[in-house]
Amino acid sequence: MTDIDLKRLPPLADGGAAVITGGASGIGLAAAHRLAALGLPVAIADLPGETLDAALTGLKAGGARAIAVPVDVSIPGDLERLRDAALEAFGHVGVLMLNAGMGLNPGSCWRNPDAWRRLLDVNLWGVINGVQAFLPGMVAAGRHGYVIATGSKQGITTPPSNAAYNVSKAALKSFAEALQHELRSTEGCRISAHLLVPGYTFTGMTARSAEKPPAAWSPDQVVGFMLERLADGDFYILCPDNDVSRDMDEKRMAWAMGDIIENRPALSRWHPDWKDRFEAFMSRR
Repeated sequence: MTDIDLKRLPPLADGGAAVITGGASGIGLAAAHRLAALGLPVAIADLPGETLDAALTGLKAGGARAIAVPVDVSIPGDLERLRDAALEAFGHVGVLMLNAGMGLNPGSCWRNPDAWRRLLDVNLWGVINGVQAFLPGMVAAGRHGYVIATGSKQGITTPPSNAAYNVSKAALKSFAEALQHELRSTEGCRISAHLLVPGYTFTGMTARSAEKPPAAWSPDQVVGFMLERLADGDFYILCPDNDVSRDMDEKRMAWAMGDIIENRPALSRWHPDWKDRFEAFMSRR
């Protein structure tokens, strides 16, 4: 998608860099390569180590103007250091992709408090820390910009498998919505926020084998879809995959909201007494 019309994506044509947390692998690294191919300098941030080093080497081998900054997104000072490094190297940040996340599963709602805190520190506070570090300067610059936060469908339908992860992504959705409202309500601001909601994607977090399952999208497919939806101005960038269509996602999300509206049991989709009714709902045209 290197031939995309950059006139439809003003922050990509405004001379700024892309800063990507969780940029050493998966969706973050795919975004770094795609944005570099579109002419943007990129700053990737991730935990220090061979994976981050290899990602930077690969970007530079492809001709990218790139830097790599070791960062723990749960530490506000690390995000401030990332901001300073990006500004020193490239002068302006036009795309802030807050993508770093972890799939740690603490299990029970009433056990493992340290694991709960670690997951929330990364998945939720990692985004808040990034916004706090970068947005004052980006807004003050008066230039076009995107802030893209990577959410999850689990933060919308909240399946009973990993409550801590669901909570982190549900809170992130709420934060991103509030951020976009504040940005569009700020006079003279030309920055917009967006929530990327991937489908089943073959990444280090989800991979169970070395070969991509047929149902999964590749990270590059997700990034290509993201750019298409950004060009159309979408806030909710809801990605399908090779197994779940947009229609299926919409029905699952509508059912989840219906639990509140119709006063059904919490998470009725997974309640044995509601199984048949949910399946009938999903089968409707």
